[in-house]
Amino acid sequence: MSRRTAADLVRSSMSEELTPEAVAALPGATVLEFGASWCGICAGARPSIDRALAERPGLRHVWVEDGPGKRLGRSFRIKLWPTLVVLRDGREVARLVRPRDVDAVRAALDGGAQPSPGA
Repeated sequence: MSRRTAADLVRSSMSEELTPEAVAALPGATVLEFGASWCGICAGARPSIDRALAERPGLRHVWVEDGPGKRLGRSFRIKLWPTLVVLRDGREVARLVRPRDVDAVRAALDGGAQPSPGA
């Protein structure tokens, strides 16, 4: 069985849980979006997040279904959803909790987002 890389997991449907170690190994810019599929606040923020991400086609975006016992959310000390964590080479450079509009999302993405290598 071949070993899957962090990039393979990102391209997957995220049915496999991404580990903090795999996230730390991601090259370039990545946005982790922590939330829950049943979260109404997450659904309300969705249009703003989608619009800002659409303006940055080379930016890696990973939806993380969060909840009790989810290691990745705990490692980032996620308390409220949605939370966007912007990473550069696996290190946090910006964070946005419960974005209210597209400008707030853009500002967070601009805090550290550049296209990922090969994107």
